[in-house]
Amino acid sequence: MRNEKSDKQKKNLSKFVSLILRHKPETIGITLDEHGWADVGELIDGINNTPGNEIDMETLEEIVRTDEKQRYSFNDDHSLIRANQGHSIPVDVELEEKIPPDILWHGTGEKFVPSIDVQGLIPKSRLYVHLSKDIETARKVGSRHGKPVIYRIDCKKMSEDGYRFFLSANGIWLTKSVPPEYLHKEPGHGD
Repeated sequence: MRNEKSDKQKKNLSKFVSLILRHKPETIGITLDEHGWADVGELIDGINNTPGNEIDMETLEEIVRTDEKQRYSFNDDHSLIRANQGHSIPVDVELEEKIPPDILWHGTGEKFVPSIDVQGLIPKSRLYVHLSKDIETARKVGSRHGKPVIYRIDCKKMSEDGYRFFLSANGIWLTKSVPPEYLHKEPGHGD
């Protein structure tokens, strides 16, 4: 297999790897262990047995190394790989419980505001709600869903009230839900 892949091919492969490791490992006939790890050899073979897809270890390592969101991790000898968070299937990615900063942020699209204002932030198809450490990241995330609306989350109060927070390997803060009373819309972002 040639090593030079176009940026578009790499992006499509990265999305496919994300689909497999976060949502549908059965797509290529593999299973994840209880901590979300997949055998790298099985992953590569499974992808290569899917029409239109071709990957080797060098390409997979490049996808992991260059992913701007640091979605994936290898184990020490690169024989196993997993997604760091964002799963819709039940896995324990061995998240470390941490005390969060006083404030975290969540960016969403304007169309989701009415339901968020009533029920708060819920994980929907994911296992956790994803929170950003800064407003710029939240704005970028929200922009993916249309006109962005930014919520400031009172994590200090949530933590004091017994809510648990986890920090993923790639720096994303996670929690099971954020009730409406801990949410505050940023001025100019949905008010």
